[in-house]
Amino acid sequence: MSIGETRPVTGGDDEAERLDAALPDVDWSIAPVGTVFSRFRAPSGELAVASLGDPADPRVVLIPGVTGSKEDFFLLAPILVAAGYYVQSFDLAGQYESADAGPVPGGHYTYGLLVADIVAFLKKGGPAHVLGYSFAGILSELALVEHPGLFRSLTLLTAPPEPGQSFRGVRIIGWLSWFVTARGGAALMIWGITTNKNKVSDSRLAFVRSRFALTRRSSVDDIVGLMKHVPDVRDRVAASGIPVLVATGDHDLWPTHLHAANAQALNARLAVYRTGHSPCETAPHQLGRDMIALFREAGSRDGGAPRP
Repeated sequence: MSIGETRPVTGGDDEAERLDAALPDVDWSIAPVGTVFSRFRAPSGELAVASLGDPADPRVVLIPGVTGSKEDFFLLAPILVAAGYYVQSFDLAGQYESADAGPVPGGHYTYGLLVADIVAFLKKGGPAHVLGYSFAGILSELALVEHPGLFRSLTLLTAPPEPGQSFRGVRIIGWLSWFVTARGGAALMIWGITTNKNKVSDSRLAFVRSRFALTRRSSVDDIVGLMKHVPDVRDRVAASGIPVLVATGDHDLWPTHLHAANAQALNARLAVYRTGHSPCETAPHQLGRDMIALFREAGSRDGGAPRP
């Protein structure tokens, strides 16, 4: 795909789609063979990091969203590594194994704090292809407009597609978001996840439930509040010239037409898969295919292509 081109919902004779359809149920607490776990000292505190591949290869940084973790990319990371990339991910401050990271006592998780963590992580390892999943897509855009030299490309995976009160466009219940507080919205989010409204497998559900034993509730409350006030930096992202992919499922929380409008505003590619809010878990081969195409386009311009 070229910039501005749309990849429709996949179908027919598509090898990546067939591989995704045949994905086995996995234990999400078990990392891919070769994964290295470490800690990174960020502005907010120590962040839990997972790395896979050869550090000499072009770098990819996958950033999970609120209530998520680095484990969300355990199916996607090996696909990118096999294509010649070095993949890293970390838990956001306040989330899962980065739960102790955060603001000073009495403070709040803010865009400034969370974006500073991303910038510090990118500076430490050098420019990267970055994926921001859901809320982390907002953070990644904010980091890009501040430090475009740290980005080789940007993938926005089921990221909120509208600035401002980003929940307003959510399917069916978006109108209720105007009347729900940040803490109330966080409670609804946690309830939906723990009661399996996403209809994930038993093994996946067990893992996502277990994360809440560590994740700091105040971080979820604060992040839901931030998502009600999303800065509009789309013009600046588009003007940066950094290649962007907007990737979503056709049953995502936000309808596809909103993601398409966001891709157009960003002068980005759009990829839509037959899945929901988590293509990194349910369509990793299709997502990986489209990310690698994006990387190679970026690499042809800046020398970031994988080694032969």
